[in-house]
Amino acid sequence: MKIRALIVDDEYPAREEIRYQLKNYSNIEVIGEAASVSEAITLISALEYDLVFLDINFPVKNGIDLGKEILEMECEPIIIYVTAYQEYALQAFKVNALDYLLKPIDPKEFDKAINRVIRTVKIKTQSTRSYLNSSNEGLKVSNYQNNDQSNIVKKISAELNGKIQLVDIEQIYYAYVENNYVYIKRDKDTLITKYTLASLEEKLSNQNFFRVNRSHLVNLNKTKQILPFFKGSCYLIMSDKENSEVPVSRRQAKELKKIFDF
Repeated sequence: MKIRALIVDDEYPAREEIRYQLKNYSNIEVIGEAASVSEAITLISALEYDLVFLDINFPVKNGIDLGKEILEMECEPIIIYVTAYQEYALQAFKVNALDYLLKPIDPKEFDKAINRVIRTVKIKTQSTRSYLNSSNEGLKVSNYQNNDQSNIVKKISAELNGKIQLVDIEQIYYAYVENNYVYIKRDKDTLITKYTLASLEEKLSNQNFFRVNRSHLVNLNKTKQILPFFKGSCYLIMSDKENSEVPVSRRQAKELKKIFDF
C-alpha cells in the first residue's frame, strides 16, 4: 500500500529536505506540496492524503491552526510537524500529531517517525480487513493473526473517581481524545485511560472496534444507526443512554459501507 503524503512548508529547501529524507521509503509517495496554509487546505479538501508533513511558522495562519482545521474537515491524514520551533510541541499533540521533529532533521528521529506512520496505517488496514472477514453472525470477527482466542484481551484498565477499574471490553461504546487525554465511554459513565488512541486501537483490533476518525474509536457492536452527512461523511448513533453521535470521516465512511453493506 502506498502512503500518500503532502509536504507543507513555505521554504522550498525545507520541502526538498523532506523529499530527500523520504527517498529510502518506497511505500511513501509525495503527491503534493504547499507553501501556505490556505494552499494546503485547498489540496487536502480536494484529495485524501494519508500523511502531512507540516511546518509551524507561516505568514498568516500557523501550522497549529491548520492542524485544527484538518480535524474539522473530518479527513484523516496523519500529521508530523517538522519545525524549528520547539515551544509548540504541546499544542501540536493536542491536535493529535503523531510526531514532532525539529529542524535540522535528525535522520534517526525521522526514521522512527516514519516507522510509526507505517505501523499506524498497518493497524488501520488490518482492522478493516478483520471487519470485512466477519461471519454472518453479527460482527464477530475472527483473529486473522492468531487463532488462539485465549490471547484476546477481555478487560482494560481505566480510572474513575481516582480508582483503577478493570473495564469489560464489551461495555465500551467508544473511546475518544480530548485535551490530549483518552477517555472510554460506557453506558452511564466515562473513564480516563493511560493509553494513546493508537495503542488502544491496536489492543482492540480484534474486538470489533473501528477508528472512525482521528479522535474516535467505536465499538461497532454498540452502534444502532448511521446518518449520512456532508460530502460522503456520516454519523454513527450509538446505543448508549445519550444516543451519542460520533462523526465518521469520508475515508472511513467508505470502509463502513463495505462492513455494513449499505
